[in-house]
Amino acid sequence: MRLRIAAVSIACLALLALAGSAAAALIGIYRNGMESDAQRAQIVKLSGESCGRGGSDHAVRIMVGKATSRCAYRTPVIGRDLEVAAVGRLLSNTPKPLQRKAFIALDLRSGGAGAGYELAVFPLQGKAQLRKVTSDGHVEYLHIEKGVRTKGLNGANELRLRAFNLSSGPKKGTCQIVAYVGRQLVADINDAASGELEGRSSGFSLGANGNAKGVVGSFDDVVVRVPSPA
Repeated sequence: MRLRIAAVSIACLALLALAGSAAAALIGIYRNGMESDAQRAQIVKLSGESCGRGGSDHAVRIMVGKATSRCAYRTPVIGRDLEVAAVGRLLSNTPKPLQRKAFIALDLRSGGAGAGYELAVFPLQGKAQLRKVTSDGHVEYLHIEKGVRTKGLNGANELRLRAFNLSSGPKKGTCQIVAYVGRQLVADINDAASGELEGRSSGFSLGANGNAKGVVGSFDDVVVRVPSPA
């Protein structure tokens, strides 16, 4: 059953402290199939200087404008320990010189100035990057995976990104970040300095290395999950 939720805040829920491992059971708390104007309106711009937005009957379509490298959008779900999943497409009307440079991405613990954890996938390169961007603009590449099975132009790339703080075990106190493209695990790392990120938004983004003017993509079937207390 699709949950149509206008606003969700989970920052204070006790179950968020119970994340233990990448194999933790999950509970879906938000799903947006982008099937109506009301559902698409739940997705709000988070950052990006010049970002055009459109839609169809099943997706949010984004076009990056001038002097902009990335356009980011957030769901209504706010929280620390989350998993976000979505289907992202890099569309073929992206200018050819930008197609290999362009990425579709998922974002967690996002805040101002593009800060947060980001899974950036380059559909024409078969590459995924797990990035951490701090509020001062510093970018740390936590992991880079090549040979990723992406779908190319107009293809439906199923993306999933999870960031859970661990409350037990030898890595207690770190944040475990796990990322998938389709069924392929592309990153599983622990960040001991997750406290550098103060943002709590979840969402997706589109951009390119350098000036991304003209890059076009779309996102649909967004799902947000939290750790199960069981």
